[in-house]
Amino acid sequence: MIKDSYKCGANAVFVAEKMLNLYKSSEMHIGIAGNIGSGKTTLTRMLSEHYGWTPKYEAVTYNPYLEDYYKDIKRWSFNLEVYFLQQRFKDVLEIASSDDVIIQDRTIFEGVYIFVANNKAMGNLSDRDYETYMDLFKLMMSLVKAPDLLIYLRSSVPHLVSQIQKRGREYEKSIELDYLEGLNNRYEQWISEYPGRVLTIDADGLDFQNRPEDFALITDKIDAELFGLF
Repeated sequence: MIKDSYKCGANAVFVAEKMLNLYKSSEMHIGIAGNIGSGKTTLTRMLSEHYGWTPKYEAVTYNPYLEDYYKDIKRWSFNLEVYFLQQRFKDVLEIASSDDVIIQDRTIFEGVYIFVANNKAMGNLSDRDYETYMDLFKLMMSLVKAPDLLIYLRSSVPHLVSQIQKRGREYEKSIELDYLEGLNNRYEQWISEYPGRVLTIDADGLDFQNRPEDFALITDKIDAELFGLF
């Protein structure tokens, strides 16, 4: 019995070492998707630390059209969105050229299918501009591949509001409930039609930043999805 226990322990160590090497050395792109306040950035950081993956945070912090956009939204929406698109495409190209496992905080798809689609629905993009934008996006995506796995943090509006209030960002205080609800609906529609591999995490009731058992629940699901464990 002792001998069998030793073998089981040795096998467990071997499997753990093998999985650790896979986590660190396999070329892979994992995207984290979710509405404002769902916890994308926090989960990206925690998973990168847990698995030894390379985090890729959203780099779009400046847009030369932003000031003009707020002065005349309809006039400058196309320019603003194309600038964001080309910046996010640069991120995709960097990920595609990497040999690491990259975990990305928000993918290029969300900018297109959630926020640009919402801008179009609000009447801020003409049909002609929207079609040109989508043609450009499709051309870009023909040159690269989608993430190997998309992790979707599904959250209700009350949960999003609670998280947004906790982090206390001044510029988020004016976000309206109807706006969050509209984005949530777009996320659900997009995920339901997404052709790639999706792992949906129901984030309501989870506090993965402060409760280790909640974070372990997520990593167990990722292990099962990627490596067939558990």
